[in-house]
Amino acid sequence: MAEPDAPPGGDTASAAADDPATTLLTKGFMVLLVVAAIVGIAVSLAAWCFLELIYQIQQELYHHLPSALGYHSGPPLWWSLPILAVAGVITALAITRLPGRGGHVPAEGLKVGGAPTAPIELPGIILAGLASIGLGLVIGPEAPLIALGAGLAVAVVKLARRQAPAQLLLVVGAAGSFAALSFVFSSPIIAAIILIEATGLGRSRLPIILIPGLVGAGIGTLVSIGMGSFTGLSTSAYALSALPLPVFHHPTVGNFAWTIVLGLVVAVIAFLIRTGGLWTHRLAKPHPFVWLPLCGLVVSGLAIAFSQASGKGVNEVLFSGQDALPGLVSGAGTWSLSALVLLILFKGLGYSISLGSFRGGPTFPAIFLGAAGGLMASHLPGFPVTAAVAVGIGAGTVAILRLPLSAVVIATVLTAQSGTGAEPLTIIGVVVAYLATLGLSRLEATRSEQKEPTVAPEGAGVPAPAPAPAQ
Repeated sequence: MAEPDAPPGGDTASAAADDPATTLLTKGFMVLLVVAAIVGIAVSLAAWCFLELIYQIQQELYHHLPSALGYHSGPPLWWSLPILAVAGVITALAITRLPGRGGHVPAEGLKVGGAPTAPIELPGIILAGLASIGLGLVIGPEAPLIALGAGLAVAVVKLARRQAPAQLLLVVGAAGSFAALSFVFSSPIIAAIILIEATGLGRSRLPIILIPGLVGAGIGTLVSIGMGSFTGLSTSAYALSALPLPVFHHPTVGNFAWTIVLGLVVAVIAFLIRTGGLWTHRLAKPHPFVWLPLCGLVVSGLAIAFSQASGKGVNEVLFSGQDALPGLVSGAGTWSLSALVLLILFKGLGYSISLGSFRGGPTFPAIFLGAAGGLMASHLPGFPVTAAVAVGIGAGTVAILRLPLSAVVIATVLTAQSGTGAEPLTIIGVVVAYLATLGLSRLEATRSEQKEPTVAPEGAGVPAPAPAPAQ
């Protein structure tokens, strides 16, 4: 390294790749950890503001405003139609008029890695996220949070050091993403696993990214849980927590058999949802001001149709599902098998449309639909509800994100109160769903290649000139 005490970046990159301990033990890296801690606090405050604003928007639009207009028993059935149409217009504005195109398309998965989000892109990403998530589309907050954390961290570093090395911005940006994502999962560990697995960090780069990231997430978590007399900022309205499930001690052979079946079924359904999302994106991309409001109206119509068919509320189909997940599980006895089928059908369609048209993250609706699928599977003989829900969550998560370790950890944490009996089933379910998803994707890629017209080489297919007549 050119300067042993310099933080990672520039001339230190090759040395860090050969021996990361050389970088980790320098004075510059210790300074970087302090910066990561400061960034963790700042990003956690920003993440809380973003999530709290989404929650307050939803409360105002779907509870307080209808009551103020005289609908004291709740909003009328048509209420979400104009709201989701407006969400489409606002999101289209963010995509077409602001830098960053509103963030990445959720149908393409949870995209992380590469250069951190530029601060100039944050207004568009935040606006698109608030419009999509806050107004009720079937999309989660994790992707805007990752962008918010990285972009804000980069902005903080550039304020202090305008010509900061690219690798320094990468490390601090990753620390910001760790801190922001840990807020909604209520766990810096889950955030770290998702980001590490999604970026595919190699052995040499892993400690250099991971250590500042964990510091940022750990210190930033104090903003939510508090320290000493500071009680922290409440995240109970939107953060995931362990689900109220019965204790499950030991799996049986029959449990494993049903696990394989459930993993395969979830993989097929999730593949269809994601494929529909990609198709919707191709349709909506050229004319967002036309298609996004229309997509919002269709999602609202699906929620209304579900309500009419099942007798349940439209909110079961709208929104990301993270707020409704505990109630779905605790109230499993109030859901008939037919109502669960309708929920998966209508919310799955709304999820597919939202993935390809609006902006946000794909994770939380996948968790919710996986849990709903698990509740359905618990009607099978010899498949307890705890095991079925754990497998459903893991399979649903991996089929959309394609991150097997993250899927296992999320399902395990969400079912932690029920004991460890479901963990082997969760792992098998995740593996089955992951391999099935890869197989379906390869089959789809092969079919697409066969449909594409082949370009003949120059001169191919041109008939040879006729031989000259004999003289």
